[in-house]
Amino acid sequence: MSDEPRVGIVVVSHSAALAAATVDLVRALANVDGGGPRLVAAGGMADGATGTDAARIADAIAAADAGRGVVVLADLGGAVLAAQLAASELIDPERRALVRVSGGPLVEGAFIAAVQAAAGDAVDAVAQAADEAGSLRKLGDAS
Repeated sequence: MSDEPRVGIVVVSHSAALAAATVDLVRALANVDGGGPRLVAAGGMADGATGTDAARIADAIAAADAGRGVVVLADLGGAVLAAQLAASELIDPERRALVRVSGGPLVEGAFIAAVQAAAGDAVDAVAQAADEAGSLRKLGDAS
């Protein structure tokens, strides 16, 4: 892989364990260690409780950003709202312009986003790929 910066990926979940496991799974399956995109988990609350924290998500966005932008994937509606708050209110305007909150599924979206980011795609293409992961067919045609 190239040494050029890649679009970062943030995985947001109400569960710290789920966010971390998703990042670990994506790293393993997408083979993106080394020069690949930064994958950062932002799960749970600071005290370990279940929930989401916009400030933790903003910190994760900063950690994932290598200068090409960040795509954020979230597990449920509250996590999406916290991610949107973090992206719109808690990060600096320059970084904000390159952050996309995806409506795609958490695991499939994070995997596809990581692959596209590793390929060097720009933030909008990575976000679009993550969004479209929700329409991928997992089962073959029954006919």
